[in-house]
Amino acid sequence: MSRIKKGDEVVAIAGVAAGKTGKVIRVDLDKHRAYVEGLNVRRGTIKRSEKNPRGGLVDREAGIALSNLMPFDPVAKKGVRVSMVMDGDKRVRKSKASSHIFD
Repeated sequence: MSRIKKGDEVVAIAGVAAGKTGKVIRVDLDKHRAYVEGLNVRRGTIKRSEKNPRGGLVDREAGIALSNLMPFDPVAKKGVRVSMVMDGDKRVRKSKASSHIFD
């Protein structure tokens, strides 16, 4: 189980986006990267096609290393470390700062 999942609110702790928050769009566990809405935006090109007759430039989120992200705790109002704990028969993520359950 990953400490960061799709749909989580996260805080960037390193890199160009340090200190900014955003929502995780997708997580690529093979490459250890997360794609966060509004963070690490890169400009790419789209080739002309029937669907896109003009082609052109688009802004896309590029991946951020999972080690540079922390889950955002709404109770503590900051990025926190998480631990995995058992809640009945289910593993859940728990904030180390405020004991907030994420799952």
